[in-house]
Amino acid sequence: MQLFYNSEISKETNKITFDKVESKHIVRVLRKKEGDILKITNGKGFLFDVKINIASDKKCLAEIISFEEKPKPWNYYLHIAIAPTKLNDRIEWFLEKATEIGIDEITPIICSNSERKVVKQERLEKIIQSAMKQSLKFTLPKLNKPIKFKEFIKQEFEGTVCIAHCEEKEKTLLQQVVKPSEKTTILIGPEGDFSSEEITKCLQKGFKPISLGESRLRTETAGLVAVNTVSFINQ
Repeated sequence: MQLFYNSEISKETNKITFDKVESKHIVRVLRKKEGDILKITNGKGFLFDVKINIASDKKCLAEIISFEEKPKPWNYYLHIAIAPTKLNDRIEWFLEKATEIGIDEITPIICSNSERKVVKQERLEKIIQSAMKQSLKFTLPKLNKPIKFKEFIKQEFEGTVCIAHCEEKEKTLLQQVVKPSEKTTILIGPEGDFSSEEITKCLQKGFKPISLGESRLRTETAGLVAVNTVSFINQ
């Protein structure tokens, strides 16, 4: 299935106009023509069948002929708050793979030891959208804007909240902490780890200190291990 994404489409929509980039891709690359059917998701749990009425590589027009609701295939809610990596491609890799496995929300957090404090929000959104389409999912993970660590932990959290850090302190394996079918929030620190002060503040806030195994993992690897562990627990 070739899946397209359009956030504006809804059950009430009758017709859709593709922008120049997508129109060119549909007509010139995929060689679609008038009368052909395209599959589109709005990233909100719906799949639409649309029929091309005008196959123009500058402005492709189509009409919606049917739709169906496609609930997400996992019954839990996972929120990963992760420090942006020094190299952009590493955090992009995490977002891509996490979306393929199944994740609901991602927040870039700026920590004391963060080497990267600015992220390209638009590019990261496109990475997530592409991964959603490639993995044939119909719910787009929410990507929040970057936030400073001290502001992030001021929030009120539901469900299980965890922090994965590298200090030699008492920690519990993530798989022993996660509760099936519940909301889980996991903090993943930067290359230089969370500072001692940040760890202390999390523990005071009620975050559970967790371990992701015996190996010392890169930020993006730790994030993906956390995503996969929660997915496995909920199988």
